[in-house]
Amino acid sequence: MALKFFNTLSRKKENFLPIKSDRVGLYTCGPTVYDFAHIGNFRTFLFEDLLKRYLIHKGYRVKHIMNITDVDDKTIKKSRTENISLKDLTNKYSNTFFSDSNWLRILPADNYPRATESIDKMIDLISSLLKKGFAYEENDGSVYFRINSYPQY
Repeated sequence: MALKFFNTLSRKKENFLPIKSDRVGLYTCGPTVYDFAHIGNFRTFLFEDLLKRYLIHKGYRVKHIMNITDVDDKTIKKSRTENISLKDLTNKYSNTFFSDSNWLRILPADNYPRATESIDKMIDLISSLLKKGFAYEENDGSVYFRINSYPQY
């Protein structure tokens, strides 16, 4: 039986076909590290783990990247409330997340890039989207993707 996924672009269930026959790249969202992860958060991470284990079982070599959101409104607010640095706050909750994941026997990702490691790239990408008309800025400084700029969206 073929592994199928719902493709939101085509709006159909489609057979999974990896780009390279023996390898799969798996990029998953990780935690926003401003508080302890709870069972609802871990439901997502357990599903990702199940998918990864299934792909490995089917013989694929899986390269798994899970991002860590270590800067956003919630992390900044909590660090100010607790009067500690953003880095200290996010390291505390990242370490707890990794400990909890290990306790749950979730297979670790190959890499955990942090949002703070890519801020310059994010700014460049957002600037490019704005220049090309694919995004727009609101009065409060928020930037949004202009959905009608991409007909297949």
